[in-house]
Amino acid sequence: MARIQVERAHTLGKDAAREKADKLASKLKDQYGLESSWAGDTLNLKRSGVKGTVKVAEDSLRIEVELGLLMSAMSGTIKSEIEKALDKALA
Repeated sequence: MARIQVERAHTLGKDAAREKADKLASKLKDQYGLESSWAGDTLNLKRSGVKGTVKVAEDSLRIEVELGLLMSAMSGTIKSEIEKALDKALA
């Protein structure tokens, strides 16, 4: 099982960062079938073989993803895609 962690600082404030996280979750659902749900300031993401969280703070976003055995082989590619999508979302 592979674990991916990506953190980015932002100056958006918590509410705007939550909106960006929601938009990102919507894209992930459309592209990869990831279901999302909020628990406080944490957005939980899940689908078969993948589970993760997006933790929203006043000045940062932290994404943690656990990949199942089959998805672990693609962890480098997945991490790169997460970083690119997060950078674009926060731009």
